[in-house]
Amino acid sequence: MVNSTHVSYFILSAFFDTGVFKYLFFTIVMCLYVCIIGANVLLIVVICVNRSLHEPMYLFLCSLFVNELCGSAGLFPFLLVQVLSDIHTVSAPLCFLQVFSLYTYANVQFYNLAIMSYDRYLAICHPLHYNTRMTSNKAAMFIALTWFFPFLNVVIMISLSASLQLCGNLINKVYCDNFSVVKLACSDTTVNNTYGLVYMFTVIVALIILMFYSYMRILRVCFSGSKQTRQKALSTCTPHLVSLFNFSFGAFFEVSQSRFDMSSVPSMLRIFLSLYFITFPPLFNPLIYGQNLTKIRIICKSLLFGKV
Repeated sequence: MVNSTHVSYFILSAFFDTGVFKYLFFTIVMCLYVCIIGANVLLIVVICVNRSLHEPMYLFLCSLFVNELCGSAGLFPFLLVQVLSDIHTVSAPLCFLQVFSLYTYANVQFYNLAIMSYDRYLAICHPLHYNTRMTSNKAAMFIALTWFFPFLNVVIMISLSASLQLCGNLINKVYCDNFSVVKLACSDTTVNNTYGLVYMFTVIVALIILMFYSYMRILRVCFSGSKQTRQKALSTCTPHLVSLFNFSFGAFFEVSQSRFDMSSVPSMLRIFLSLYFITFPPLFNPLIYGQNLTKIRIICKSLLFGKV
């Protein structure tokens, strides 16, 4: 048992000896990280440089891509070091820094997807009033809020976790997560649990209701509107829905793995699925939006291939 006053590091027990294959895993992780950086930076530059893309929908996308860069930066450099290391430990301050990075990413991502669904609802269901209801200033305010509230939530969460007395330092993950740290506590965690539940059943449920309402109204317009309206709705909403389901799948498994006994699931599959929410959305979202949104696709083609 580790004394609660001397927990200066954590051991990540999900890592196992891969022998010479660690260099293969390092190469795979490095390639994924380079692809994530390249794809997201490309679309951020495209949106920022081209004034024709300075519209609310594209500003929300830019916020999404910036968040994906921040989230991947909280995992991949750390993961690359751990893959090559023989001793898988992480200092307590670095562990909480990673928790801050990954949880901020997850929260901002969810807020962004919710605001984007509301934006599409206004554009498709109220096209005549869209420019007055969703101005650039309002979009900037929404983006600021999608970063401020998650930041505030994660700071409070980590403050509560860091104040706990810990009687262990073994985390059964390949990265640090808040729930694993809280499970190590030998002091009362009622405040932590209450805060988590209140946040879940107020903010998260409210965002889910907003997304559900927005897409239900969009579907209603699709079924009752003209062919042109349906095509517009499908062309702009399809990448949003794919992005939402992609992220939700990874987040659902990560939450399930933290709360329930997943020992019957093979360890390699557990590791893969636990990394899904931070790996695949940042990798595929730029491809999904870049391919499906005409304006971005045309500009990207002209940049990469010198022609439209």
